[in-house]
Amino acid sequence: MTTDPETPMLLDPGMNLTLRPMRYPRFFDRYRDAIKNTWTVEEVDLHSDLKDLGRLSPAERHLVSRLVAFFATGDTIVANNLVLNLYQHINAPEARLYLSRQLFEEAVHVQFYLNLLDTYVPDEEERFAAFAAIENIPSIRRKADFCFRWIDSIFELRELRTREDRRAFLLNLICFAACIEGLFFYGAFAYVYFLRSRGLLNGLASGTNWVFRDESMHMAFAFDVVETVRQEEPGLFDEEMADQVREMLAEAVECEVRFAEDLLGGGVPGMSIADMRTYLEHVADRRLAQLDIPPLYGAKNPFAFMELQDVQELSNFFERRVSAYQVGVTGTVTFDADF
Repeated sequence: MTTDPETPMLLDPGMNLTLRPMRYPRFFDRYRDAIKNTWTVEEVDLHSDLKDLGRLSPAERHLVSRLVAFFATGDTIVANNLVLNLYQHINAPEARLYLSRQLFEEAVHVQFYLNLLDTYVPDEEERFAAFAAIENIPSIRRKADFCFRWIDSIFELRELRTREDRRAFLLNLICFAACIEGLFFYGAFAYVYFLRSRGLLNGLASGTNWVFRDESMHMAFAFDVVETVRQEEPGLFDEEMADQVREMLAEAVECEVRFAEDLLGGGVPGMSIADMRTYLEHVADRRLAQLDIPPLYGAKNPFAFMELQDVQELSNFFERRVSAYQVGVTGTVTFDADF
């Protein structure tokens, strides 16, 4: 990276097409690492879950029903923001290579959740209802409204000419990385791994392993962009903006707690609403730490299964060597991310 005043900065308007000399090799490394993590939906066998679905209690069936309803559109929302708001403003071809790869991964996730619905919900009308969840399930609608508000916050921006424009862009980027991919999705992962800790829905958990890896790398890239902009334009990310990020994450936590109240309201042994709130506050603090912002909650992870179930090394994912990722990896997936 260069700070030469004649060299465009990352958020300067334009469409730089020159990969050599490469200004941001870190972004290209992210792209190459993502390629190593290639997987396909056909590798995930969900049919082993069908017997488990019949063993679930009514409260557990409600949890799974709400969870797959959220999955039905969650990644589509992220993909829309990527196309509408991110790609045009991050002005480095190596960064756009990664964003192109991320868009492919979002498409794979959408296909995975489509396959999940087709397998879990054989009734066509029930599947249609799941895809319409943001219209008819209030707890999901609230999360969708949160997402759409942040998509709309910069939708009219064609160029980031002013300080205010660039700050608005950073807030959108942080929202989708920290709040949506880094909190909403991580909450969903916790439900999946809770069920697997009880010996249920191992097929769903197997596919979630791959989605988890992708989402973690999406966050890592987004935080790299934020760090780069902070280095190039240190005045943009001030205490006022840090307060805005804290408020954003606090609102996201409340959205996700309402979702937890919906999923767990029937009483699911082993997972309480109070513990889910604590877990979400713990994850929110981790996101703030990754942005060098002091924590809001001081919460510890209450879910031992998140540490014991294929999560053996809890050193920071974002400092790991990605040599563990290889195309066509088979066998048990081990993570080392901060939950």
